[in-house]
Amino acid sequence: MDQQTTKQWAFFRRKHTRLFLVLLSALMLYMGTASLMNFQTRSLLGIGSGFAWMATNFVPNQASLSLLPAILYQLWRTFLIGISAATCAGVVAFLLALMGARNIGCRVTLVRVVIRGFASVLRNVPIVAWAMILLFSFKQNDLSGFLALFVMNLGFLIRAFIETIEDFDGDKVLALKATGATYGQIVVQAVLPEVSVPIVEWLLYMIENNIRDATLVGLLTGTGIGFLFDLYYKGLQYGAAGLVVLIIAILVIGIELSASKIGRVIA
Repeated sequence: MDQQTTKQWAFFRRKHTRLFLVLLSALMLYMGTASLMNFQTRSLLGIGSGFAWMATNFVPNQASLSLLPAILYQLWRTFLIGISAATCAGVVAFLLALMGARNIGCRVTLVRVVIRGFASVLRNVPIVAWAMILLFSFKQNDLSGFLALFVMNLGFLIRAFIETIEDFDGDKVLALKATGATYGQIVVQAVLPEVSVPIVEWLLYMIENNIRDATLVGLLTGTGIGFLFDLYYKGLQYGAAGLVVLIIAILVIGIELSASKIGRVIA
């Protein structure tokens, strides 16, 4: 066996050894957590019957189709709330990102740190917690759902916009500064043309994500399509609840395809 073959065998042996150690570690971690939580592994065998029950009961039927107008109306309201929350958060996030970016932001380090810390707090508090907090403050209405999505979107978009602004080439900024351009002219002439495409893509992603999150927020705030799903589910109208899930899935897939097409057009 020549030296090259020996090296190849040694490489594959190390690779297989690492894979074995990873799998063994995962198995030991599962066994340890299952033991601490008193989780019965044999209960996993019932997953098949659970999915079979879902496939049998959550199929839309003739009775659920009569509720389609009400479902579409609530879905339309949820869609509008998702769009408005993403766009409003995008405007505020872009203004804060301009001040928080290192290359063109505020020269005071404390201001940039505060903006980043503010975004981190908004982003790391779960949307369920925001929905519950806002529910107690603004009661059960569309405003509570809008604010929950807005706050979550704001924290995420500030971080995304800051990174986007910091990644673009700063030569244009330096060139405009050398000609005596004002800060507003630098933003309009240099920053916006460079970051407009990724910013639109981030906004489209947040709109798509908001439709999914709005369902959960609606369960908590008693509004929109989430409330309707909760109403049908608790009323044992599983066919209607399945129709809600199906329509939400169709809408999310449609938004995803539309966002991909828009991204290709503007790129």
